[in-house]
Amino acid sequence: MAPSIRLSPATRSLFDEPLAIAVQGLGPRQQVTLRTSLRDERGELFQASAHYQAGDDGVLDLARCPALPGGSFSGLEPMGLLWALQPQKPFRRLVKRDVQSPFVLQLEVFEGHGKPPGRLLAQAQHERAFLRDGVRRVPVREGRIRATLFLPPGNGPFPGIIDLYGTGGGLPEYRACLLANYGFAVLALAYYAYEDLPKEMKEFHLEYFEEAVNYMLQHTQVKGPGIGLLGISKGGDLCTSMASFLKGITATALINGSVANVGAVLHYKDIIIPPLSFNLKRIKVSKSGIADILDALGNPLEGPDQQSFIPLEKAKCRFLFIVGQDDRNWKSEFFAVEGSKRLQAHGKEKPEIVCYPGAGHYIEPPFFPMCAASMHLLVGKPVEWGGEPKAHCEAQIDAWQQIQAFFRKHLTGKPCGTSSKL
Repeated sequence: MAPSIRLSPATRSLFDEPLAIAVQGLGPRQQVTLRTSLRDERGELFQASAHYQAGDDGVLDLARCPALPGGSFSGLEPMGLLWALQPQKPFRRLVKRDVQSPFVLQLEVFEGHGKPPGRLLAQAQHERAFLRDGVRRVPVREGRIRATLFLPPGNGPFPGIIDLYGTGGGLPEYRACLLANYGFAVLALAYYAYEDLPKEMKEFHLEYFEEAVNYMLQHTQVKGPGIGLLGISKGGDLCTSMASFLKGITATALINGSVANVGAVLHYKDIIIPPLSFNLKRIKVSKSGIADILDALGNPLEGPDQQSFIPLEKAKCRFLFIVGQDDRNWKSEFFAVEGSKRLQAHGKEKPEIVCYPGAGHYIEPPFFPMCAASMHLLVGKPVEWGGEPKAHCEAQIDAWQQIQAFFRKHLTGKPCGTSSKL
């Protein structure tokens, strides 16, 4: 029989779900190369390939057969062909812009381990979707709010979460959407560089974010009495500020966030929090033109930079810090530890801190390939994000479970049976 690719689920799966890949109909112990390809909405091509040898029965099951050296990865990695996808042009990061359409994954099987690969033996297509059937996507333009609300199927109300991304601006929806698949009402909130919002990151007014919190608290599909906040990078320190000054926040999860205000002045009523200093002289640039900005930010424990430390002891919520210990954007572990010390010094409950060795800055939902370096809007050149691809992938899988369990516990009162393997 001719070789064919067998996938489970067969034709479509959610992006954060595992995909089982096997090839049948090969010769006994036949050597083949498997290649995956995916194009983002801007036409950028991402690819991964791996060398394999079929079993004695001519079947190659990625859950049982290790990849041999010479490809994008080696060893027993059933999802390696997804997490190892890399852009064909440098400094591109895989993001989903339109969550209503799936990514289309191409799989190809080639003869032998040569470069370029040998004859094409089999191919298949698979859709990696973002919206579970029945999830509602609701654009929100209430007052000043520019956002998208994702509501799970069924009758609410549902535990509510506001989701914030970092300095890229715009309105990324893919994490909010994937989270809504698990029974949360999630508001993806834009805060600059989108529609009529400010074009640049110069100053932010917490009143804008307060409008979004009140929108969620008053929504008939959102279960009270409080909501959750989820933020990565700059979105993390904005969530910390929201939790510290605004009412109605029950749980705040920060992914490689800062506990000091960064990048722009923050205003709330008559309070002004300046941003941490940023010393351009401390940026190191490699021969390939990639910037290492790890030491450029000031220390919120020293001198005038102390004014940038967000008074998170004012918060009336629980905190979860997700930390990539190889974050090269800034010192996430230091921020988490100092945040914890400050909370405890004021008699507050110790936050949960989950650290991942070998994980970089952009800890995304599962199976997004690690981005080692890409353009940083504020620095004006590509910067190093850190991370080792396999460790980073494993961190994303675990962190996704940790985040859901944290929100389920504190927003619904129901503990979830997940435990960290790290």
